Amino acid sequence: MKVLIIGNGGREHALAWKLAQSPRVTKLFCAPGNAGIAQVAECVPLQVDDLEGLKHFAQTNAINLTLVGPELPLSLGIVDEFRKSHMRIFGPTRNAALIESSKSFAKELMVREKIPTPSSHTFDKLEPALTCLESCPLPIVVKADGLAQGKGVIICATRADAREAVRSMLEEQRFGKAGARVVLEEFLEGEELTVMAFADGRTVIPMLPAQDHKRIGEGDTGLNTGGMGAYAPAPLGTPELRQRILDEVLTPAVTGLSRVGSPFFGVLYAGIMVKDGKPYVLEFNARFGDPETQVVLPLLKTDLLDVLEAVVEHRLDQLQVEWHDQAAVCVVLTSGGYPGSYQTGLPITGLPEKESKSVMVFHAGTAHANDKIVTNGGRVLGVTGINSTLAGARDHAHEALASIQFEGRYFRSDIGHRVLQVQS
Repeated sequence: MKVLIIGNGGREHALAWKLAQSPRVTKLFCAPGNAGIAQVAECVPLQVDDLEGLKHFAQTNAINLTLVGPELPLSLGIVDEFRKSHMRIFGPTRNAALIESSKSFAKELMVREKIPTPSSHTFDKLEPALTCLESCPLPIVVKADGLAQGKGVIICATRADAREAVRSMLEEQRFGKAGARVVLEEFLEGEELTVMAFADGRTVIPMLPAQDHKRIGEGDTGLNTGGMGAYAPAPLGTPELRQRILDEVLTPAVTGLSRVGSPFFGVLYAGIMVKDGKPYVLEFNARFGDPETQVVLPLLKTDLLDVLEAVVEHRLDQLQVEWHDQAAVCVVLTSGGYPGSYQTGLPITGLPEKESKSVMVFHAGTAHANDKIVTNGGRVLGVTGINSTLAGARDHAHEALASIQFEGRYFRSDIGHRVLQVQS
């Protein structure tokens, strides 16, 4: 079977690595891919928002299944375009993907389906938003309604900060169209948990729970990033809490989307805040998370292609999805200066020459230049360790990343600190 993956990050490398293990995959393509993905798939020079180009490639190369990695093509309606030509593609339609691309849409769905979530107000005009801020409890979370590459969420401790955040979106258009509408959301104190699930419009099968670290600094301090690391399974996700999330969050969301004529086919990502043992949804995503995918997929025992096909063919209820009884920790290596400005094109040395059962190095921002692998992004590599325990998995990751070098490299040494004692 010929499979096309759309995307070029660490998530897509993990997907390609996992699919390459399937005995039924005869040819694997990735558009546009990166230097690491090129080791397991043929990279195609097409950008993720080139819907016509991607569709034409899939048609002319007789692709049997297309898998969408990032949110942008989903929000642009790539699934709708492929389906018009009766081509199999894994991911939600444009309307179903609104659960990620519009926070106000997601909030309305949650209120309608009684899914627990922080209270909120939505505005597209400045003055009403500023008026509302005067009576909102502090701190308060100001969110751009649309897709802002993970940067459109600002936690404000003072009203002055909140006013500035609202003005930056509605008046100064800091996030462009994504910030043309803002959501003012109640701030909840607790511990975050990520639960992704496969869904075929009717059946929902959760994956192992994970936790990621979004802040750039040790101890979860500093600026937000796309993700500095993750681990799974997260002990916070007890069997009881996971069942509650399935019953109160995931199933109602999928049922609610089907009820309004937008059945969800793909991966539904729930970003959860756990407060006093109860789950509250902070956000939904319409695809695999990054870097959570880099720790969850290595623990998947079932052939990933079998799962993807079961979703696309609306028969997920007939599949038993199984997991390895192990743990995974991913540490992200970034370019110096990230999440601000950074240099690219720097040679990377010390990459493992052969695959190991205990360590995987997933490329996020890399490229080939002059027969060398060089940096090509803010997040460069994700080093994932596998072991029977989280502590052992972390140790494997640290041992591997010690030999990987490039100028200005940076990583957090405390990934998993919430459950692991960090050694100084």
